[in-house]
Amino acid sequence: MSEKSLPAATWSFGPASEADFEPLLVLRIEVMREHLELVFRYKPARARRIFREHFDEPGMRLILLGDERIGCVGFRDEDDCLKIDSFYLEPRFHNSGLGTTILKVLLAEADALNKPVRLEVLTGSKADRFYLRHGFVMLRQDDIEAEYERPVSS
Repeated sequence: MSEKSLPAATWSFGPASEADFEPLLVLRIEVMREHLELVFRYKPARARRIFREHFDEPGMRLILLGDERIGCVGFRDEDDCLKIDSFYLEPRFHNSGLGTTILKVLLAEADALNKPVRLEVLTGSKADRFYLRHGFVMLRQDDIEAEYERPVSS
């Protein structure tokens, strides 16, 4: 799907409720399962536990297209940075430009707060390249995941 083929409805953030947990867990597994299996880290109970921990933290946002839930992102305000986690979009929106648009909004929020943004991604995933293209630098990496930071914009 190209940027030009995005639906006419506009996207927005919305608050997540308990009713969103199961559908978003299904989305998380759909998006992450193949890569997690490659690094021998996919276990349904583990996926549920980790997503539950992230879901229950302050800062979880729904990504809506009109009134339709199409993804989520955790954007957490910590003392020394903002953290992104659980950034999932339905596969039909991958490579559409929507992820970039959403990330730019989050980075603008970070710039307004004068804070760097940190996140972790699975080593070797497409997310590595995505975040590097948007000004993130790798802080550390192991066989499973890498930590990135986007410094405060000048």
